[in-house]
Amino acid sequence: MHLPPTGAIYAIYYTGLAVFAIPVNLTAIVILSRGKCGLSKCISRYLLSMSVTDLLVIITAVLLNRVPGIYFPGTFLSITPVCSLSIALIYAVRDCSVWLTVSFTFDRFVAICCQKLKTKYCTERTAAVVIGTVCVLGCLVNIPWYFLHEPVYIIDNVPWYCKMKDLRYSSPMWAAFHWLDRILTPCLPFFLVLLFNVLTVRHILAASRARKRLRAQSNGEKQKDPEMESRRKSIVLLFAISCSFILLWLTYVVYFIYDRFTVDKILSFPVLIAAECANMFQLLSSCTNTFIYAVTQSKFREQLKMFVLSPLTLIRKLVSR
Repeated sequence: MHLPPTGAIYAIYYTGLAVFAIPVNLTAIVILSRGKCGLSKCISRYLLSMSVTDLLVIITAVLLNRVPGIYFPGTFLSITPVCSLSIALIYAVRDCSVWLTVSFTFDRFVAICCQKLKTKYCTERTAAVVIGTVCVLGCLVNIPWYFLHEPVYIIDNVPWYCKMKDLRYSSPMWAAFHWLDRILTPCLPFFLVLLFNVLTVRHILAASRARKRLRAQSNGEKQKDPEMESRRKSIVLLFAISCSFILLWLTYVVYFIYDRFTVDKILSFPVLIAAECANMFQLLSSCTNTFIYAVTQSKFREQLKMFVLSPLTLIRKLVSR
């Protein structure tokens, strides 16, 4: 993320991502903040916070890092203190976005699999505390990134661009911080999302079989189960968000494993392409949730349609006067 790649493909991709993802996430934020999507306040808080952090990821990593680096190199954004702050912010909002996805997955796991804990944990207040804690810790953990860079060169006493300090080769503290950073994002979240989904699927299958047996014994005929129907949309939403996260972060995780455990690190063209593809997919994950909401939630689609058509409705009212 420190040195944006150049080339027509990257220019088109990152420009399109910024132009597309920013209004998409803003639309999701407006719709979810209205609270008219038929979701509980607990779920709405998580989805709203995820949309906000996804928007911040696009702004910091794409709009203020990738795009200026491709089209406008050498602007004030390339001054070392600004560059260092930008890097720290990119890592901070990325961590917040990832761990809010984990928090939402855990919340749905508790709601579906832990009925005794559900009433205490799956509340609007708990969601607010979890979201606040995740965001504060995400910012605090990434403060060291600001101090780990130095200028590439100095012109007229102005430091330009950022490069890692040489301590990355000799400092045990840097090695520990770098490992901790990669474990916290994305390795541990990747594992936790997989784990919670596997446990949730196992519980759903077991509960579904048990309820079918009970209903067959009591009714003797097949009927729709209102409770299972009411939980279906929540489950589909959970799995859609989780699968999107896993698929789009998979390349990043594989590249990290390769980079950490390969003895002879040769920076060949395919390796560099794989590294940048990992970043591209990871950033793409910050604009997919809105489409997931639209596909899985009928009331969100209704609100989206109203939001899109509202300017036309307003114009029609003004003209009719």
